[in-house]
Amino acid sequence: MSSRVQSRVSVQTEDFDLSAEVSKLRASDKRVGAVCAFVGTVRDINDGDAVSELELEHYPGMTEKSIEATIDAAFDRFDIYAVRVIHRVGKLQPMDQIVMVAVTSAHRGESFKACEFVMDYLKTQAPFWKKEQTPNATTAARWVDARASDDAALAKWNL
Repeated sequence: MSSRVQSRVSVQTEDFDLSAEVSKLRASDKRVGAVCAFVGTVRDINDGDAVSELELEHYPGMTEKSIEATIDAAFDRFDIYAVRVIHRVGKLQPMDQIVMVAVTSAHRGESFKACEFVMDYLKTQAPFWKKEQTPNATTAARWVDARASDDAALAKWNL
């Protein structure tokens, strides 16, 4: 395994700049041959209903600690150099960025796998709560649960 470079987690209301984050992640590390980045955004429809707003809540301190533990697990499983996770909270609109996971390594395979591993965890296990607002009066607000497909994606990692 490679030596661990500082991993960073941010839970924030502010938007982020993918290009700037990737540049910081790989700055001055000449070993990096691959960067894999995933950005999740708010969709305008979910489960057949229009979504006008997505509100994300978290438990400060516990959320960051939980994500850091997942990053540690990624370092244990994959030959990677650095990981950066940004997850937004608060009220977001369709097309807003919600989450970014970026991973560096020598070769693409390790970055791809580690990025997917961290994202699968975030979708199902990280302590975030999502509430959708819809323009439909009968389903004006609803809490969002993890999908069976998200649970299946996490299961492949044998956690």
